[in-house]
Amino acid sequence: NNDDGWRTAFDILAAGGKIEAVIDPRSAEDISHLRARVGDVPVFSRSRVVGVRGAKGISEVCFVNANGREIRLETDCVAVSGGWNPAVNLTCHQRGKPVWNDRIAAFVPGSDVPAGMRVAGAAAGSLTTHGALVQGSEMAEAACTELGFKVSRSLVPDAEDAPVSISPLWHVTESKSRAWLDFQNDVTVKDVALSHQEGFRSVEHLKRYTTLGMATDQGKTANVSAIAIMAEIAGQSIAQTGTTIYRPPYTPVAIAAFAGRMRGREFKPFRLPPSHDWAKEQGAVFVEAGMWLRAQWYPRKGEKNWRQSVDREVLETRRSVGVCDVSTLGKIDVKGRDAGIFLDHVYTNMMSSLPVGKVRYGLMLREDGFVMDDGTVARLGENHFVITTTTANAGLVMQHVDFCKQVHWPQLDVHMVSVTDNFAQFSVAGPNSRAVLRKLVDAGHDISNEAFGYMACANLTVCGGVAARLFRISFSGELAYEIAVEARYGDALVRALMEAGREFNITPYGVEALNVMRIEKGHLTGAELHGRTTAGDIGLGKMVSAKKDCIGKVMAQRPGLVARERPVLAGFKTVKPEDRLTAGAHFVRTGKEASTGNDEGYMTSVCFSPSLGQHIGLGFIVDGDTRHGERVRAVDMVRGLDVEVEICSPHFVDPQGERLRV
Repeated sequence: NNDDGWRTAFDILAAGGKIEAVIDPRSAEDISHLRARVGDVPVFSRSRVVGVRGAKGISEVCFVNANGREIRLETDCVAVSGGWNPAVNLTCHQRGKPVWNDRIAAFVPGSDVPAGMRVAGAAAGSLTTHGALVQGSEMAEAACTELGFKVSRSLVPDAEDAPVSISPLWHVTESKSRAWLDFQNDVTVKDVALSHQEGFRSVEHLKRYTTLGMATDQGKTANVSAIAIMAEIAGQSIAQTGTTIYRPPYTPVAIAAFAGRMRGREFKPFRLPPSHDWAKEQGAVFVEAGMWLRAQWYPRKGEKNWRQSVDREVLETRRSVGVCDVSTLGKIDVKGRDAGIFLDHVYTNMMSSLPVGKVRYGLMLREDGFVMDDGTVARLGENHFVITTTTANAGLVMQHVDFCKQVHWPQLDVHMVSVTDNFAQFSVAGPNSRAVLRKLVDAGHDISNEAFGYMACANLTVCGGVAARLFRISFSGELAYEIAVEARYGDALVRALMEAGREFNITPYGVEALNVMRIEKGHLTGAELHGRTTAGDIGLGKMVSAKKDCIGKVMAQRPGLVARERPVLAGFKTVKPEDRLTAGAHFVRTGKEASTGNDEGYMTSVCFSPSLGQHIGLGFIVDGDTRHGERVRAVDMVRGLDVEVEICSPHFVDPQGERLRV
């Protein structure tokens, strides 16, 4: 429908190609200046292609001539020329609106282009080489003048300047087949008509009703034709119908550009625990844990590597006392007359029966029966609970309990608020932890073993009247407490703890030592609670109360989730002390080939245990609870390791829990 299609025909003939026909919907008069240049090639004016046939390729084209007669031609290629659309996209990125130009049957930039932007050449609707050169020269001169440069007029070289000749052809009404507009989203002419019929007549509504122009080309190939068809159906001009505007980027971004996470911090903030400044003074090495920047270990003079630092922190804590900032754990205040009942619904075990002043370990399930998170529930008052979550799932659990309150049990009198950032909380662990805390806890508060036993909690004051919460809970397996104060006192509290513990050679320890001690004790983290484990898998099946219902309880009883052949939690230690273990290794029976068919489970967490003098790990293996003492192989295909390990209890240190209760 325009002269540029003929230029393609001229090029094909010049290259020795054969053309079966040139089909043009314009009149014979409109194309008379072109006809002679194709020689004896048949030319059909006022004609339209109505169909193309072929199986593995084009074999035939069907068109209707000026008399309305259908003609078929054998051919193996169809070249289509429908005109040009100026690339107005960049002018729209700041809400500029293109305007319709009848001369070229296309949208061109309007007068509201962004400040400082000038558009020239084909982008402005000047579709000839000469016109582009002239406009480009004019725009360049104007820009230079604005910048204060003197400009001498440059001569524009001679170039092609054929007038634009185009007769719009938006769709072929004679065709009985579906007429595709947007090839990526399969939008047809009929879809546009249906959009109009249903009342979606604005171009913005048309776009969303049909998904027109919402694929990767962002409307470059189909929008103008669809808008013209909508205008035709509505009985109005294209200018009256208008157009959508375009979002950046103009060029599609390759998926590979979005792959991977390590592209720098970009705009992500660091969340700093209350003890960060103090830890920095101590020379701590930091690690990102979620959005938090936590102390990983505290190197001391003479230590040559991180392992020496971590081993020292573990041994000194177990020998005397250590302190660790655990403020990053999720903390949610739960209050209300029905708080206990609500917690019964979201935890597997009974929480409404928890006495005031006591703490209970709790397990949450997702609706599909898999473990969501674990943590503690402390009852500070008759209608006041504080629950803790893992650092990684603090936000998820808050969303979960909020959803449960609003959607499942809106009638319950219970209110929740996240107080993770409101409190600084420190773990004080080791045989001398009580002696250290006695120096800080104000008189009148008895924290002896008899008055404040294991899993106790209380509101009290420290350091001469500062309000605090004290919990006797342990993640290390030692006699331990967690003490919480308002976040603004966190820095002062850690300094006070270090001063109080000076005579006991108190040791600050980081998340690496914390992880080692929790593996030695058999406690779980996200490595084990990875979204595919059940309460039974981690040895806590009996924590699912038979006296009440809870989220996930029914789904957790599905046959596949209670099958005996499911891998269950177990401990693993190397047979040879010098061997090392890797997380992700798979367990294979001795003498069996390392293959998928012989895979019995996998390792989730590993460390070197300074308490035992060898590598140990936690993982899941079939019948792991009844195979203690059996030897299997831990095979890591990626790292090329094949290590003999012994299955054992996941509680490597103090399996009877005697240290917790002294």
